[in-house]
Amino acid sequence: MAENKTQPTKVSAAKYIDALEDPQQKKDCKQLVKMMRAATGERAVMWGPSIVGFGTHHYKYESGREGDIMMVGFAPRKGQISLYLTCDIQQMAPLLEKLGKHKTGKGCLYIKRLADVDQDVLQQMIERGIEEAEQSHAAK
Repeated sequence: MAENKTQPTKVSAAKYIDALEDPQQKKDCKQLVKMMRAATGERAVMWGPSIVGFGTHHYKYESGREGDIMMVGFAPRKGQISLYLTCDIQQMAPLLEKLGKHKTGKGCLYIKRLADVDQDVLQQMIERGIEEAEQSHAAK
């Protein structure tokens, strides 16, 4: 079975964020580090070249494919920040309604800047994603 392409690296997450060109995105990413570190108790680790992740989560699909990925994380992208919450984002519909300006993908949440969203709601979503990841791990 093939290994995941996205693996933790030795690259400094702080240096990666400090090198971001957009000052607002850099500020938002530093705030996300604080939020995710508070929720996980883990330090920021680079996963691949552009994802800042916290903690680890072992998953196993019904197909038998399994691996490890960050419990929560984010990636600054051109014009937006992708947030990875390790859960089915659509199950958070009540929180999404209160969040503010965002878009969703299958397992991702996309925001342009933190000022566009309610940070208390975002913190709840981060914590809920962690809880779901821990529960799915404990159930195995």
